[in-house]
Amino acid sequence: MMQDRTARGRRYTLAGQAIEAPRLAAGLYLVATPIGNLRDITLRALEMLAAADLVACEDTRVTRKLFDHYGLSAPLMPYHDHNAETARPKILARIAAGDAVALVSDAGTPLISDPGFKLVRDATAAGLAVTAAPGASAVLMALTVAGLPTDRFFFEGFLPSRSAARRTRIAELARIPATLVLYESGPRLGDALGDLAQGLGARAAAVCRELTKLHEEVRRGTLETLARDYAAGAETRGEIAIVIAPPDAPAPSGVEEVDALLRAALARVSLKDAVAEVAAATGEQRRAVYSRALELTKTNAAPE
Repeated sequence: MMQDRTARGRRYTLAGQAIEAPRLAAGLYLVATPIGNLRDITLRALEMLAAADLVACEDTRVTRKLFDHYGLSAPLMPYHDHNAETARPKILARIAAGDAVALVSDAGTPLISDPGFKLVRDATAAGLAVTAAPGASAVLMALTVAGLPTDRFFFEGFLPSRSAARRTRIAELARIPATLVLYESGPRLGDALGDLAQGLGARAAAVCRELTKLHEEVRRGTLETLARDYAAGAETRGEIAIVIAPPDAPAPSGVEEVDALLRAALARVSLKDAVAEVAAATGEQRRAVYSRALELTKTNAAPE
């Protein structure tokens, strides 16, 4: 099924010069793309995108801008949350038949907050080759410019949109001994910062907006001051990452706190996973947390 693309060429354009890309072996290629500035692309990424028989992307209109900028002409195929179940077998079939298929997200590194991991999982299960071309990542850029500890970090992605669920999740994040990196949307930023300030206290933080783009902004302060800034009308347009300093030092966990965390976790995951999550968050012995979880489940199951 591998296509001969000699007529169209396996080329990309760099500084006005057309460059021929080497052929790719059959396989899945995970290619990082710029998060804003189109110049943040690697030469290896351009070679892979030029040589691919097919490029799977979240939104063909977004990827087309990158392709037009660098004179790329590989066929594009949508691959996103809404069509992944039907598109994935087709992509795997193409690779199995001998094609090189590249996967890109709208911006940054594939598999970070997109459905790509299932494609990688199924490709490796089928014995197909998987290769990555690393590059831009909003998570790592926000972490490096925030001015907060970088030796250990936890990427949460997006917090729940509803305030009650968001506060529950923040309580679970509170004891993680690492810098936190979150994504957030502009319309929810003020409310999210308010809940973070209430749940995490006066931690140092940074709001990183429109990274690598014309209106890039990094606003630093405590969670309380940042919450006030955005409540007062600070600009919220664009892509946003929040970076939050780790807790100063772990404090002894009280029974009530452990119970609250267990109840929240048990409402989402299995008993085993809830115990592991709470033990990691609080530093309590897993055996003690497990015993308490059993007590809580028995109490909840008992008839009134």
